[in-house]
Amino acid sequence: MKTKDLKLQSERNRKRLLEIIYNAKAGHIGGDLSCLNTLTVLYFEVMNINAKNFEDDSRDRFILSKGHCVEALYVTLESKGLIKEGVLDTLGQYGSILSGHPTIDVPGIEVNTGALGHGLSVGVGIAIAAKLDHKDYKTFVLMGDGEQGEGSIYEAAMAARQYKLDNLVAIIDRNHLQISGNTEDVMGIENITERWQAFGWEVREMDGDNMDDIVQTFKSIDYSNHTPHLLIAHTTKGKGVSFMEGVAKWHHGVPTEEQYLLAVQEITERITNLEKE
Repeated sequence: MKTKDLKLQSERNRKRLLEIIYNAKAGHIGGDLSCLNTLTVLYFEVMNINAKNFEDDSRDRFILSKGHCVEALYVTLESKGLIKEGVLDTLGQYGSILSGHPTIDVPGIEVNTGALGHGLSVGVGIAIAAKLDHKDYKTFVLMGDGEQGEGSIYEAAMAARQYKLDNLVAIIDRNHLQISGNTEDVMGIENITERWQAFGWEVREMDGDNMDDIVQTFKSIDYSNHTPHLLIAHTTKGKGVSFMEGVAKWHHGVPTEEQYLLAVQEITERITNLEKE
């Protein structure tokens, strides 16, 4: 897809995200918005995955380790046709297959996640399986920056290097905010690049708010260098909704009717402008 089309898709998903969270009256909206661009590029440009091949063993795998931001994954899966139209409107309702964290009951979701720090370990296992089975599929794991305080992540990091998993790509959504405040005040992780390089990973940094930079960074990955890959996506919490951007209280929150209408107006204007280009 062209960059303009990726931007347009991301904005449409952003609008849908606001809608389902507003109607469900629950959702981790700030982190949803910060990782939405990355998810759009993954599903529409990078990964070999669609509604027709999800049962095919050759498909790429995606794990949302920061499972509380599942709403962003839901709208992405819907836009790819993996979740049927109308299902997302049941979010928050009794009997819905949708919950506040990913479960395999939902089409397109590979692994139950939500307990922070576990996604990368599962991703390492899947990547090892691909090597053992001589399969070409790739495994992508999206983590939060607040999640980096979990020790199990670094056990997985060591294992990935030990087994030379160049078919594994981990991404950190570096928006600097977690539920308790700024990551550096809660549990500092800088210099995060040097930390992961010391574990033997190939590390790239990208502007996760810039679609061009996300696309180019993924394209630059060498899947034959015998080294696992980490992408640090520098993002803005609440990206795309002006009054939510960089505000910690929107880690989890539901906009009022007035806030919802204002947010939808902002996004709709950007969609209209992109459609005119």
